[in-house]
Amino acid sequence: MRPRRAAWLALLLAGTLQAQLAPEQRRSDAEALGPDLQAMQRDDARNPAMLWVQQGAQLWQQPAGAQQRACASCHGEVQRLRGVAARYPAFDTQSAGALNLAQRIQRCRTEHQQAAPWAYESEELLALEALVALQSRGLPMSPPPDARLQPAREQGRQLYVQRMGQLNLSCAQCHDQRWGQRLGGTRIPQAHPISYPQYRLEWQGLGSLQRRLRNCMAGVRAQPWPLGAPELVALELYLADRASGLTVESPGVRP
Repeated sequence: MRPRRAAWLALLLAGTLQAQLAPEQRRSDAEALGPDLQAMQRDDARNPAMLWVQQGAQLWQQPAGAQQRACASCHGEVQRLRGVAARYPAFDTQSAGALNLAQRIQRCRTEHQQAAPWAYESEELLALEALVALQSRGLPMSPPPDARLQPAREQGRQLYVQRMGQLNLSCAQCHDQRWGQRLGGTRIPQAHPISYPQYRLEWQGLGSLQRRLRNCMAGVRAQPWPLGAPELVALELYLADRASGLTVESPGVRP
């Protein structure tokens, strides 16, 4: 049996399950980073994600689409969006559902600029998302208490505790019940979405929370949902609610 598979199976079969993660137990996984990575995240001159932020700042001022409007044409200085990223995903009246921050950016691009949407995980979309997320750094996660989001939030909660894949594991089994333990030499985090978009050394680039969720699904040998799928947005919404009050660190750095 391959070592990684054996580790997953041992995780599945180990001991009695602990209680659900209590609010007072919540921790940023940055606390467990080595001093070099912590310093890299804190220092904007060393944080590789700031390269995307710089690109995002250029895109913010750049006219686009048939309307030849820039983001700044409607929103002004990007600093005015302080607190916005901490409140996403949010309810969208047009679709009568939840939208994450990347989808909100795409909506502005297609409707107000009348420009073609960017691909999910494209450099441009990640750059603008990183720029907007940076404005909320240091603020508490503040998911909106909008009753219209409750169906999506509940869907996300159910998906979080649902076993999936050939390894028959749920998100909760790792990130609520066994956080802090090690799996294949890697410390299991609590998985709070407070540092996305995130530069990961394993990616050698910036990536979204949905990319990370899809990685986890592949890790348990489940078929990942496509980027932008309602299931992924629902999970994002639940995770944001679970992380309520924790400090936004975006854009973060992880191994």
